[in-house]
Amino acid sequence: MIRSMTAFARVDGEVEGAELAWELRSVNHRYLECFVRLPEELRALEPKVRERASARLGRGKLECVLRLRLSSQAAAALALDDERLHALLEACREVEIRSVEASSPGVMDLLRWPGVVKEAEPDRKPVQEKALLFFEEALDQLIATREREGEQIRQLLLTRLDGIDEQVRKARQRLPEVRDRLREKLLARLEELQVRVDNDRIEQELVMLAQKMDVDEELDRLEGHVAETRRVLERDEPVGRRLDFLMQEFNREANTLGSKSADSDTTAVAVELKVLIEQMREQVQNVE
Repeated sequence: MIRSMTAFARVDGEVEGAELAWELRSVNHRYLECFVRLPEELRALEPKVRERASARLGRGKLECVLRLRLSSQAAAALALDDERLHALLEACREVEIRSVEASSPGVMDLLRWPGVVKEAEPDRKPVQEKALLFFEEALDQLIATREREGEQIRQLLLTRLDGIDEQVRKARQRLPEVRDRLREKLLARLEELQVRVDNDRIEQELVMLAQKMDVDEELDRLEGHVAETRRVLERDEPVGRRLDFLMQEFNREANTLGSKSADSDTTAVAVELKVLIEQMREQVQNVE
């Protein structure tokens, strides 16, 4: 199953008073390029996020954004540094003993003193684990979307391949008529010029012209490219680069067919082939 590279996914949830929301966006890119934006509290997850994205995606520019909102219940608990507070109180008593004008500090004054109040470091492990779980769910959504769009692209490509097959058949059917008309034109030209040429010489000239305008090989290669593209579309792996290469090969044969064209019908076939190939190429640019 082929995949598109353009998709979006969002997953959110809660864990221990923390609200998490992942947003994943992917667009076309030649290789896999991952941009990760995490809140400072969960910055340590970045290597794992990159590793899991790389394990499941082959191409595309991927943007991974995690938003975190902590509720009041999840805020870090406050704790007193007993030793520092005891030392501060002893210092206050000493000052009071030495100076009758000294007044006892208030409770808020004591709490504001540097180092008296300390914040206990919260346990981030449950939040980290849940964040990674939500990330996997978002990846699942993203990949499912890419696969749905990839199937649409696959059907479009198959339709265009049918069109190429039809144009190749038209060109093959025209070949005998084109050769006959080529002979008629040469003979008419010789008669017009009133030039006497022996039959052997005429046949040699016709053979040389036929060789220059022979498109059998181009048509054979076009049929081979169609068959190979159909096989590639059935692969269960990233096939975007292989399809890119095949589009180049299609273009090469269509251009050669056009340059060798000896009549308007064959030229029309070459033009239609280029239209079909360009339509495929545009779609292939979005295939992983």
